[in-house]
Amino acid sequence: MIEVKELTKNYGDKQAVKGISFTVNDGEILGFLGPNGAGKSTTMNMLTGYISSTSGTAVINGVDILEDPIKAKANIGYLPEIPPLYVDMTVKSYLNFIYDLRKCKLPRKDHLLSICNLCKITNVKDRIIKHLSKGYKQRVGLAQALIGNPPVLILDEPTVGLDPSQMKEIRTLIKRLGKSHTVILSSHILSEIQQVCDRVIIINNGVVAADDTADNLSKKMSDDHRLIVRLEGDKDEILRKLKSLEGIKSVVADLEKESGVFEYEIEAMENVDLRRKISSAAQENGWPILLMKTTELTLEDIFLKITMGEGVDGLNKDDKGGNE
Repeated sequence: MIEVKELTKNYGDKQAVKGISFTVNDGEILGFLGPNGAGKSTTMNMLTGYISSTSGTAVINGVDILEDPIKAKANIGYLPEIPPLYVDMTVKSYLNFIYDLRKCKLPRKDHLLSICNLCKITNVKDRIIKHLSKGYKQRVGLAQALIGNPPVLILDEPTVGLDPSQMKEIRTLIKRLGKSHTVILSSHILSEIQQVCDRVIIINNGVVAADDTADNLSKKMSDDHRLIVRLEGDKDEILRKLKSLEGIKSVVADLEKESGVFEYEIEAMENVDLRRKISSAAQENGWPILLMKTTELTLEDIFLKITMGEGVDGLNKDDKGGNE
C-alpha cells in the first residue's frame, strides 16, 4: 500500500509538486499520468526515495520513505524509464549482483530462475547485456525490479522499445503482478494504461487533476450519451421498437451500410446504460447486432482535455475530497 499526503517539492522559487495526496491500495494497479513538466517524474522520484520531498509524507507499505528510507526502499521494486543496467555484465551475473545488493533471503537459484522465466529472458541469461536488443534490456530491467518479491512495484515506461507481441506479454505480466502487488505504472501509451490499470491519476501543474477509473472519468467529462448500433432488420420496425424502450431520448437511423443493415444513433437519458436493453430487444426480435459502440471519451481524449485546460470540476473518485 502507498499513502501520499500533502507531498510537496520545491526547486528554489519553483514549486514542482504542490501538496498532492492519494492512496494506492494493495492489489491495485494505478496509472500515473501527466504531461512533461507536470510533476509526475518528480513525484515518482520522491516515492522511490531518489529525491527527498520539501514537505508532506510518502508511506510505502507502512514505512515513511524519509524516516526510514532503507526499510521503505526494501519494499519497492523500481523500473525507471532508463533501466539501471551494468551493460558489461551477463544477465545472470547482473541479476546475482542485484540479489546480493538487496540482501535477498529467498532461495537464490530458484528465485532468479523464476524471475527469468516470468520475464522470458532465460534464453539470454548467459549473454552480455550490451549485446541484447532494447526489448531484452527492458525485460532485464523489469527482472531486477522483481528480485526479492517486493510488495510495491513502480514501473516507469515498462514497455518502451518492445515490439507489439512483447508489449502484450508485459501487460499480461503486469496484470498478473497486480493481483499480489501494489503497482504504479507510468506510460505515454495511454491505450496501455486503459487496458492494464484499475484506476488513473492525472497530475497537471503539480496537482492531482483527476483521480478515478478511466470509465468514470469518461462519463463525467462527456456530455454525449450515445450508442452507435448496427442492426439487421426492417428499419421502420426497429426505429419504432427502440423508441419505445425506457431511458431512450432519441433514435436516428443512418444510411444503409449493407443490404437490410442500418446504423442507429441512440441517445440515452443521463446516467442510463442502454446496452443490455438493446441487446435483449435485438434478441427478442431477431435483429442480428453487427456493431455496438459508445461515443464516450477515450483516455487520450480525457488526458488532452485535462492537460489543455478543458477539464471539468469533480474529477476525483471521492467528490468530497477523497484522494486529492
